[in-house]
Amino acid sequence: MSGRVLVVDDSKVIRQLIRVNLELEGFEVMTAADGAECLEIVERVRPDVITLDVVMPRLDGLRTAERLRADERTRDIPLAIVSACTRAELGGEQARAAGVDAFLAKPFEPMDLVRMVRRLAAGKQGTTEPCEAESAVRRPGGARGAARPV
Repeated sequence: MSGRVLVVDDSKVIRQLIRVNLELEGFEVMTAADGAECLEIVERVRPDVITLDVVMPRLDGLRTAERLRADERTRDIPLAIVSACTRAELGGEQARAAGVDAFLAKPFEPMDLVRMVRRLAAGKQGTTEPCEAESAVRRPGGARGAARPV
């Protein structure tokens, strides 16, 4: 088993896409439909990594990250934003201030997601390898981006 991941996204299709790709690589995956549900189950699930969408009902991804970082029981869990919002739209400083460790733009290549989650999970287990830029991610219109630390 590669670790336990909590996937938080309001889109059932995206939750399933991420779940399948991570499970194929040996991760145990749980899901939540928004930040409020994430906060309700995070203590019970005890994930090694949490992926968060930004735009969600009830509690968005950045406010969820802030709450996770403010709680001593969850402050050390690596957090990754997986969002259609660009880093510029998010405000990189805001994401950093919220305690986000990495960012992956939607749409993403499945192996970029897997590499990012592996690095974050390995970092939690005590390795010092940083979550550096992943290979390029294709975006609509041919633009390219990458999964990078925030």
